[in-house]
Amino acid sequence: MTDDTTTPVRRALVSVYDKAGLTELAAGLAAAGVEIVSTGSTAARIRDAGVAVTEVQEVTGFPEMMDGRVKTLHPAVHAGILADRDNEAHLQALADHAITAVDLVVVNLYPFRDTIADPDVTRAAAIEMIDIGGPTMVRAAAKNHRHVGVVTSPDAYVDVLSEITDGGGLSLATRTRLAAQAFAHTASYDADIAAWFASGEAFPDRFGPVYSRKQTLRYGENPHQAAAYYVERGEPWGLGSSRVLGGKELSYNNILDTDAAFGMAMDFEDPCIAIIKHTNPAGLAVADSLAEAYPRAFEGDSVSVFGGIVAANRTIDAATARQIVEVFTEVVVAPGFDDDALEILRTKANLRILAIDRPTRGTGDRIIRSVAGGLLVQEPDSAPETPDTWTIPTRAKPDEATLAELQFAWTVCKHVKSNGIVLTADRAVVGVGAGQMSRVDSVKIAVEKSSGRHTGSVLASDAFFPFADGPEAAIAAGVRAIVQPGGSMRDAEVIAACDAAGVPMVFTGRRHFRH
Repeated sequence: MTDDTTTPVRRALVSVYDKAGLTELAAGLAAAGVEIVSTGSTAARIRDAGVAVTEVQEVTGFPEMMDGRVKTLHPAVHAGILADRDNEAHLQALADHAITAVDLVVVNLYPFRDTIADPDVTRAAAIEMIDIGGPTMVRAAAKNHRHVGVVTSPDAYVDVLSEITDGGGLSLATRTRLAAQAFAHTASYDADIAAWFASGEAFPDRFGPVYSRKQTLRYGENPHQAAAYYVERGEPWGLGSSRVLGGKELSYNNILDTDAAFGMAMDFEDPCIAIIKHTNPAGLAVADSLAEAYPRAFEGDSVSVFGGIVAANRTIDAATARQIVEVFTEVVVAPGFDDDALEILRTKANLRILAIDRPTRGTGDRIIRSVAGGLLVQEPDSAPETPDTWTIPTRAKPDEATLAELQFAWTVCKHVKSNGIVLTADRAVVGVGAGQMSRVDSVKIAVEKSSGRHTGSVLASDAFFPFADGPEAAIAAGVRAIVQPGGSMRDAEVIAACDAAGVPMVFTGRRHFRH
């Protein structure tokens, strides 16, 4: 039984590249008394399934041509889709030209994004995957959604067919929802094409990555804020490629912290454990194994690690998992997990367990930040750095082991909120001062958080010291070497303070602000 918002479906135009679910849809439509008009390989597949189908060229009186480039671009097709059924002149025009109205359009588009994902694809092959007739039909049907339903994904077939079968047609609410999906689909498709044409430009005049909602979150940063999690369309990467292997749903803050934690751990080649709170490292260490790295990361701030995010840069084993479950942890994230490790971790019902299948996109990674009325887009802070590009302005020179420790501290420091100071010893974080307006205050906090382990540590600063007070405070605490970008108007004063104490200092020439 229909109501006044339900449009009966008597004729459907079906033309799809992705044939998933096609024969079931066609059989269901035919069983509901719907006439099916179709094109090329779609019509052949429907016919092979034993379902009656009318070829589009029988409707247009014109054959498909130019290798299929022109099939449905014809008034006999588009008038049937676009006609306003409440407009007598439109209905008369259909009658005058013997055109039958179309009530349902089922179209999905050539796989342009999948095609260009192949690094060996030719320009000509990519261009052939730019669909013309499909988007035209989709947009026409979506525009006329007051009378026409439009389906662009096989995922919708079951629900649409059920409504047609049970309700005699499609409700206005359904048609409106499908129209919104259709316009989003064509917008995403066009954005992919535009991005491909502008792929040689780092920052094109127009920028529009398209995202799909992956999860509606319980709330945002705070319970009074609504929130959702979106991922880039196309091949998943980063957190978008994650698989939840156990535990509760991720929260907004979990997602932010997990992204920070995993990115930090993956910045190291040797086995690494990073433990994060509020996107800053509470602890981080590298060792010969994850099981050895975990307790040293935990000792970085054994109080703050409670309720933190644990990230590893390789598959987590049972020995590491046993240590993780001894402390309340919100999330554990890694490229993978041994079966025994998973069994151990799953004993904590609320522990969220994430495996990241594709940590980075490889090329074209961007960092996008929203501001009121716009976006900021930049390259990631991932350019390689090696000590052979650094300079040593102090009289005292670090030995090879100290230089390696400074490189470790420097890598950690770029992941700390500015003003950021990191103290490390033996490839483990012993103190962090993060997010302070004064750099010397960050030094003092890092020393305080080190709980007496600052003596003999090395210090990394994400930006230059504007005054000598920061290094002086560090040296007074027993710091034995310093790494920083350099470039302050008072570098000479800072160097003099280090020389007076016989402390080596390295200038990297590169800043690592993190806001």
